[in-house]
Amino acid sequence: MNKFFKILVLIILNFLLFYQICFAFEEKLKIGLLVPLTGENKDIGKQIVKSTRIALKDINSSRIEIFPRDTGSDPDKTIKSAVELKEIGVKIVIGPVFHKSLNYLGDLNDILFVSLTNKTLDLPNNTISGGVNATSQLDAIKKFIELNELKKTVFLTPKLDYEKEIKKAIKQSKIKIYKHYIYNTEPTKLTAQIEKITNYKTRKQNLLDEIKRVENSELPDKEGQLEKLKKKIYYR
Repeated sequence: MNKFFKILVLIILNFLLFYQICFAFEEKLKIGLLVPLTGENKDIGKQIVKSTRIALKDINSSRIEIFPRDTGSDPDKTIKSAVELKEIGVKIVIGPVFHKSLNYLGDLNDILFVSLTNKTLDLPNNTISGGVNATSQLDAIKKFIELNELKKTVFLTPKLDYEKEIKKAIKQSKIKIYKHYIYNTEPTKLTAQIEKITNYKTRKQNLLDEIKRVENSELPDKEGQLEKLKKKIYYR
């Protein structure tokens, strides 16, 4: 069970890390973790927290911070914990685990929830189902794409034993995708693949060229612009 949660969380974290690198966000990515840490399902919650820490260690990135919060498998406690995450600036949350815990989360429009349930009926608009069923996941993703009118969608599929299942589900869903990449889950290889996918070397060179241009200019806010540009270099 721990291995399953680790793979699932690893996929989600890799996707979010890819998104952050692609758009060159400077701040750390704060990710909430809504799981049952008390009550009858606390063992499941503890397994997910442990798997998340292992996955984070495997990724070996200082860009991501994880903030676990308890749901107690209860909708009221879940919304209270979700509000706490919102107050500290969390925009993306892995969880909750059970469908019933989603009851009130639709009110938090500023947060995207990647729930670990595989149920897709009556999901709030701000929730993606991250369950084990590939077809249900693709249906939820398609719904999210259509609701948010996204024009270019990139799919990252891990090179694992269920790769064919995901490819089949993508085909059946008829989602219009921009590009589809198969990536290696080994951290060192994954980093190189992300750099290739995001055209990292070209973008970095363009940034270096821009720094040089500003340095040789007589812009009134020259120092301020250089500071912002050099921060981007640091976070890359």
